[in-house]
Amino acid sequence: MISVRLPATSANLGPGFDSMGLALDLWNTFELNLTGPPGQIVVRTEGEGADWLPSGASNLVAQTMIEETWPGTMPADLGIEIVCRNAIPAASGLGSSSTATLAGLIFASALAARAINSSTVLPAVQDPQNLNRVLARAIKLEGHGDNVAPALLGGLILVVSNGSPITRAVEFHPIEVVVCVPDFRFLTTDARAALPGEYSKADAIHNIGHSLLVLEALRTGDLSLLGRAMGDRIHEPFRMPLIPGAIQARQAALEAGAVAACLSGAGPGMIAFADQGHEQIGLAMQRAFEDSGLTARHWTLKTSEQGAKIGSG
Repeated sequence: MISVRLPATSANLGPGFDSMGLALDLWNTFELNLTGPPGQIVVRTEGEGADWLPSGASNLVAQTMIEETWPGTMPADLGIEIVCRNAIPAASGLGSSSTATLAGLIFASALAARAINSSTVLPAVQDPQNLNRVLARAIKLEGHGDNVAPALLGGLILVVSNGSPITRAVEFHPIEVVVCVPDFRFLTTDARAALPGEYSKADAIHNIGHSLLVLEALRTGDLSLLGRAMGDRIHEPFRMPLIPGAIQARQAALEAGAVAACLSGAGPGMIAFADQGHEQIGLAMQRAFEDSGLTARHWTLKTSEQGAKIGSG
């Protein structure tokens, strides 16, 4: 019926806590098909997470779709099959759950369009006003938009999530990055709970200035500036000690030639920035996690200016 392809994202980017995210060239693809007995919902997952993600209505894609579908627009004549083809590692800090939330919202809008006029499903879903509604709702569901905004829109996105969301795309210098993900379950709820309730004025000023410099460095491709700007005092000092090997992986990346390295989102994944030597940097981070008792994987990825790709299933 309809499909959506969504990129991985890296949020925060060091000091830009909850307000900055970057799309990466690694993709999850979701398909919604109307088939089977009425009322039946089946989710099939291929690739990342296939051995443990739920296969029914409790899957995040299906759960979001069900909860966000308008009354009376679920198909009465057919069941629903959702196919998830995942290349983004789940629970990694690379926005996999945000792609699932967005897919569920897009599928809910597709079912609403089908109930109104089945011949205009795809144009209705692709309509900019509908996608704006999807983004606003996704930000509300997630509580912050630094993953869902770049996943939907692509590129480097600034987002303010308080009240009515404000998003702005920022032109940036394309770059290859290295992401390294350890096999460590670090729930977002735990990552949030690790943060203090208050910060000093000095720490707030530090992060405001450094996040602006990170943005300018990415915009201009000034990697030297990026290395000087990356310091964070809001979330990384409290989260990184909870992830075995994370502090060592960041140091290993820098010693292997990265100009900057930080948690990807809330972690446990790490992202490192460099203009060369990406494989060496990835292996160095991987070994640091392994020395702390965790298996790990790494990818060299390009940034992506492309966000959601919606088409017929």
